This record gives sequence, C-alpha cells and structure tokens, in this order.
Amino acid sequence: VQLQASGGGLVQAGGSLSLSCEASGRTFSAYTMAWFRQAPGKEREFVAGVSKSGGSTNYAGSVRGRFTISRDNAKNTMYLQMNSLKPEDTAVYYCAGRFQGIVVGAPAYAYWGQGTLVTVSS
Repeated sequence: VQLQASGGGLVQAGGSLSLSCEASGRTFSAYTMAWFRQAPGKEREFVAGVSKSGGSTNYAGSVRGRFTISRDNAKNTMYLQMNSLKPEDTAVYYCAGRFQGIVVGAPAYAYWGQGTLVTVSS
C-alpha cells in the first residue's frame, strides 16, 4: 500500500489543523493505521492509532483529549483532527500502516507515508 499524508501547515497555539492520509494500492481496510510524529532532534513517537474497522482507537497521553483519529475505508483515507494545538506539537507527522493490531512502536509498522510538517507558533 502507498500512503500520502497531507494537511500540515502553520497554526497559532490554541488553533486546529486536520491531517489526511490517503492510501492506494491494496485494500485499505486490511491495515491498522496510525499517526506518528518526529520533532527535530527527537525520536519518532506514536500519536494515535485506529483499528481496521475504525471501531478502536489509541492515543498517546500527550494528545489524548485534543486529537481525534478516524478513518473512512470507503474513501481509503485516515484523518487526524488536532485541536488546542501547542508549540510542542510541532513536528513532521507521518501516517503508517500494519496488518496486525495497534502498537506504539514505530518499527512495527511496515508502511509509511512521506510526512507532513505541522508548525505551531506561540
């Protein structure tokens, strides 16, 4: 499967931004999907994950209550709605997929999009 992330940009602290990850190639619903992010000088970290059906989600503690992950299998697309953004949310955001269930470790994901930059100004 090929993944294409989009929607990044510059936003002020407290603002909102919505990311999308469009999949092509194989059946999108066969993949558990997740968002990761990587800030300059830091390791890639798990942000949120969603099960194949969309019925189960998991969030990093730092974004729980502010971010919402979802997917539309009919549109082959996953989303990340980000509200109440903070400067520490600044990072390149990546979408990723795997066949098994949601896990937080980046090496467990075999499929990756190219990343989209989110910058939150204070």
